[in-house]
Amino acid sequence: MPDLDYINLFYQHIRIEKSLSLRTVEAYLHDIRKFEHFIKENNLNKTLLTASLSEFQEFIEYLYNEKIEPRSQARMISGIKAFYHFLLYDDFIQEDPTTLIDTPTIGKHFPIVLSVPEIELILNHVDLSKPEGHRNKAMIELLYGCGLRVSELVNLTLSHCYFKDDFLRITGKGEKERLVPLGKTAKKSVLLYLEQKRTAVKPEKGCEDVLFLNRRGGKLSREMVFMIVKELATLAGITKNISPHTFRHSFATHLIEGGASIRAVQEMLGHSSITTTEIYTHLDKEYIKSTIALHHPRY
Repeated sequence: MPDLDYINLFYQHIRIEKSLSLRTVEAYLHDIRKFEHFIKENNLNKTLLTASLSEFQEFIEYLYNEKIEPRSQARMISGIKAFYHFLLYDDFIQEDPTTLIDTPTIGKHFPIVLSVPEIELILNHVDLSKPEGHRNKAMIELLYGCGLRVSELVNLTLSHCYFKDDFLRITGKGEKERLVPLGKTAKKSVLLYLEQKRTAVKPEKGCEDVLFLNRRGGKLSREMVFMIVKELATLAGITKNISPHTFRHSFATHLIEGGASIRAVQEMLGHSSITTTEIYTHLDKEYIKSTIALHHPRY
């Protein structure tokens, strides 16, 4: 696969799943291409996928010698490290050449989270009179009710929906499988979609087992889910920069705020490291204050 294809996959990952702003995404892609150009200019036998720690260290030295301001250097290093972390996590490379380079500190980034009323507002703006209405509502219910990645949602199959046991078998990153509980609200929406709308669409060949179909009977793309979420957010008057991944963030944050153990949330999200899950322990000040007021005897 050409390097450009890996860059495009990374674009989809940070734009759709990580919900980074278009400006940040474009900056990251510019920096990755700058590193790619540096490799080609200095070593014709290397590519982005075969670059080593040595090339990365030389690139950092090059940035310093070019007198690029420290904040811009930090952004470039962070973006390129994120790119290689993505390649490693998705098994495109066996070793991350940037592992030994510390990520520069340029300010903490917390994921955007929707409140419960905001999620209900979005759901209330799904037009159930349209053919795709019940499908779209079921998708939102699963994104929030099960904390799914958008890739996991569009790849979910009927044979992996265990409605009698109230579980979904999810295939996550690296082809790792996990069982996710299916709540009664999400289950009701999915069954309604299956009973009333999915039967009206003839699946394309190879898509007979796919849960969510587009109008032509094919599998929905991640980009289509992204556009559906954006449109619903606009209709609901939500001004936050949200994406399908925002519902996953909200799922995890609301669970932890409600008292769920971080270990349980880690399992449901399919995180290989609990460190990744710990970002959801960022509770707002009012919530922390109210918790202390409720439980501390001397507050």
